[in-house]
Amino acid sequence: ELSVSLLAVIVIACGLALVAVFLFLFWKLCWVPWRNKAVSSHLAVPQSEADCGKDTMADKRKDTGALSFLEAAVKISHTSPDIPAEVQMSMKDHIMRRTRIQRQTTEPASSTRHISFKRHLPRQMHVSSMDYGMDPPAVAEQPTSIGRIKPELYKQKSVDSEDPKKEAEKTCGKINFTLKYDYENETLTVRILRAFDLPAKDFCGSSDPYVKIYLLPDRKRKFQTRVHRKTLNPTFDESFHFPVPHEELASRKLHLSVFDFDRFSRHDMIGEVILENLFEASDLSRETSIWKDIQYATTESVDLGEIMFSLCYLPTAGRLTLTVIKCRNLKAMDITGYSDPYVKVSLLCDGRRLKKKKTTIKKNTLNPTYNEAIIFDIPPENMDQVSLLISVMDYDRVGHNEIIGVCRVGVNAEGLGRDHWNEMLAYPRKPIAHWHPLVEV
Repeated sequence: ELSVSLLAVIVIACGLALVAVFLFLFWKLCWVPWRNKAVSSHLAVPQSEADCGKDTMADKRKDTGALSFLEAAVKISHTSPDIPAEVQMSMKDHIMRRTRIQRQTTEPASSTRHISFKRHLPRQMHVSSMDYGMDPPAVAEQPTSIGRIKPELYKQKSVDSEDPKKEAEKTCGKINFTLKYDYENETLTVRILRAFDLPAKDFCGSSDPYVKIYLLPDRKRKFQTRVHRKTLNPTFDESFHFPVPHEELASRKLHLSVFDFDRFSRHDMIGEVILENLFEASDLSRETSIWKDIQYATTESVDLGEIMFSLCYLPTAGRLTLTVIKCRNLKAMDITGYSDPYVKVSLLCDGRRLKKKKTTIKKNTLNPTYNEAIIFDIPPENMDQVSLLISVMDYDRVGHNEIIGVCRVGVNAEGLGRDHWNEMLAYPRKPIAHWHPLVEV
């Protein structure tokens, strides 16, 4: 029993010794470094007051730059006399406006009818995030606004307007002819007398001119004068007879095309003359001599007819309605002298066709009447990106349908097509109708 109790005391003593050693090591490794660090931090003295000042000024500069980044971006120079105050204010307003636009992350919900339209847009176009001209119109520049870019200084002037050679090409001489109408036989007599001061088309400095005569819109019946060799002032003195009823004279047009004959290649067109109102140009009851300037042209201008349609846009509903009313004097495409016309309307965006719709087909006529409405759903914010291509087609039971003529309306269209579109936008909810001439594709 004594030996057992002695052994237990020894074990307990060894255990206590191990615990003491462990606590001593823990105090030596962990507690003393932290205590020394704290003491040294309390006892440490800054090297100099200047060093502390430098650190403080650096921190203040960093905070100031972070807080006033926008002001630093627009404050170009407060002391330079070259940049006036209004320029700095305009730049500041511009940066503030751009920052405000970037912060707007919420977008208005689109109508379900317009989802299909946006799905057909090209992928590179983000319709919801596009800039639709939110910037205000530019104010007239002051003469002291130094530093602004003036785009008008970098625009190249048109070469055509200053090239005297091209201006001279537009006037290709004159032609002399007479008109007379025989009321008994209902025949119009056209007599080609002479041409004067034609341009030279051959290398020898001369031409071999002749004239083609049409009474539009009929192009199947045409006449042609003889070819006169190596002359710029030919004398034709040839008469041609067109049978036409008197009541149709007001709607007919005389078309003269002057060509240069070439034996081995395609004949070159010198120019053309189109006389639209025969009663104003001549008495027609007696032979009347007429002089006309020959207008420069490279190809014969074909009269394909006209189409009348109306445009109406509802901004609140985002709905564009094109009503095809009628066509007149269309080009005959069939052997019978008639056509089977219908109208196809294509919605274009950046040259890419999104949708197309058609009217019914009218059989055997050159003056069809439709009165059919074609509707497209277009959001108001996309009206500046789209245009309409109106194609008058000739239906063919066998083979492909042929295009009689086309016209285009939209912001990027030319002439009447652009004016018609702008008038529609200026008078919303009101149908605007116009006649449009058809042109070749």
